[in-house]
Amino acid sequence: MRDGDFNRARIESMAGAMRRSILDMSYKCGSGVHLGGGLSVVEILAVLYGAVMNFDPSAPADPNRDRFIMSKGHGVLGLYAALAQVGFFSPDLLETFQQNGTDLASLTVMNINLGIESSNGSLGQGLSMAVGIALHARLRGKTFNTYVLLGNGECNEGEVWEAVMSASQFKLDNLIAIVDDNSMQSDGESRGIMDMSSLSRKFDAFGWDTMLVDGHDVSSLYRGIAQRTADGRPKAVIARTVKGKGVSFVENSRDWHHNRLTKSMYEQALAEIGVS
Repeated sequence: MRDGDFNRARIESMAGAMRRSILDMSYKCGSGVHLGGGLSVVEILAVLYGAVMNFDPSAPADPNRDRFIMSKGHGVLGLYAALAQVGFFSPDLLETFQQNGTDLASLTVMNINLGIESSNGSLGQGLSMAVGIALHARLRGKTFNTYVLLGNGECNEGEVWEAVMSASQFKLDNLIAIVDDNSMQSDGESRGIMDMSSLSRKFDAFGWDTMLVDGHDVSSLYRGIAQRTADGRPKAVIARTVKGKGVSFVENSRDWHHNRLTKSMYEQALAEIGVS
């Protein structure tokens, strides 16, 4: 963990640059993208990569590095923007997003050299993978932490809760799960599909140390993620967010779970995030 590395202004600036990169990728790729979920995870990923996790972009396969698993595959735009910001690859590579032959596909394809720790396709599997990695670290006497980002929608799936039970059973206090709780999923508002409004109580009931935070306040996120437990419990940070945060016509709209930006939309979105 990067002790003493948190600087609110710097992390907020990083988040702003990430939003610009997300909009650039979304428009320039010329096809539909998961824009709403990409925008809701920006501050979460800025805090993780900018202030919390221990890694060295020049040694991406360092066995002592912290691991990050993107279980919420629909937040991939945010992940690519964060990886470019911290130097895993040149920002120029973002120009290849969703192009033929790219390493930056619409869902992650594992590529350790680029800082991409896991592949993603079917949602709901990332926490199981993270439990396995954290358990491996415990059994091998490794001190690295494993972080996993989940969406509130994929928490509908039973596999997630099997992993939640396992993490508690094995006392994996080296495992930190963050839920991007934006209250929406591809079919609409989550409460009308499978109500997950009590996520914090659910994780609590399974023996996790749980904290509810503002998912767009970097200070709140940092306190929630960086504060560790001392009693062997895995940690769950429920981050209340807004789907499409920062762009008015994307915010809280199911139409922007997956959609395409036109030129006029792109220009409006840039203006709204403060880019002339």
